[in-house]
Amino acid sequence: MVTLMWSRFTPKIGIDLGTTSVLVYVPGQGIVLNEPSVVVVSDDNQVLAVGAEAKRMIGRTPDTLRAYRPMKDGVIADYRVTEAMLRYFLGRVVGRFSLFRPDVMVSVPAGVTSTERRAVVEATLKAGARNAYVVKEPILAAIGAGVPIYEPQGHMIVDMGGGTTDVAVISLGGIVASNSVKCAGNRVDAAIIDYVKKTRNLAIGEKTAEEIKITIGSALPLEEELTMDVKGRDVISGLPRTTEMRTNEVVRAIGKELREMIKAIKDVFLETPPELAADIIDGGIIMTGGTSQLRNFTELIRRRTGVKAQVADQALFCVVKGTGVALEHLDTYKRAILAKR
Repeated sequence: MVTLMWSRFTPKIGIDLGTTSVLVYVPGQGIVLNEPSVVVVSDDNQVLAVGAEAKRMIGRTPDTLRAYRPMKDGVIADYRVTEAMLRYFLGRVVGRFSLFRPDVMVSVPAGVTSTERRAVVEATLKAGARNAYVVKEPILAAIGAGVPIYEPQGHMIVDMGGGTTDVAVISLGGIVASNSVKCAGNRVDAAIIDYVKKTRNLAIGEKTAEEIKITIGSALPLEEELTMDVKGRDVISGLPRTTEMRTNEVVRAIGKELREMIKAIKDVFLETPPELAADIIDGGIIMTGGTSQLRNFTELIRRRTGVKAQVADQALFCVVKGTGVALEHLDTYKRAILAKR
């Protein structure tokens, strides 16, 4: 159990509730949990495993168990299981028998509907929170990346997670223009799975596809390609087989998905007032989230938009770090960015 920093006897917890992973932040301590958002459920709907333990079971469960992600495209797909997952993570941090229920801040995609937003709030409250605050991911990513969001200056944040790519132009503490597309890391992994199946007659799983993306993946072709041995099941014979994959094959496989993410950025530029667009040309695009770390992605964006892009420090943790900063300065941020339920 993690020891909490207490503020007037009420613990504060920030949660980046992502499609692929859940990160938990406690002000004064930093990130205390980083686990996959995976749950294993039995036939009679009992939750048997959550997080890292559950992820190890993906693709290895018998017929009586199901390992799946209760979050889809950044929002709740299975309310009951998401609530159970949140209760598990809050219990890990606060302790099951804490006298004081925590104030919890949860991130949501920029394009979240009021119904989806309410579902997150209700699941968080039922999981044991005293108060639930819901904040859009680009705002939190900007705060976590150290962007001065209250200045009268335009900043473009592109947060690329597992389920969604959120693009927002922020000025004076608010979102001026934004777009959210359901195309991010998971879609890239799926494209790699399809490519390997079509070109090599080899069936691979999500975990292997993610390894290919991280190990040899790139947004642009490389002169000196990286290679990787990929193991899977032969579609025709049904037997295990190994094949070699090269970087430029991955570039071809994921091209369509990358174009969709870049289109989301271009669409936001179309809605951006000229003065703020000028600020962004000067300051560049700030990229956060795990998918932003794909090789040469910043260069691809520069070529397609004409605006330089840079990956924020600790890009994977910007959103959850933003929850921590916002919680520590709740009075400052409450008026501009929080919707309390």
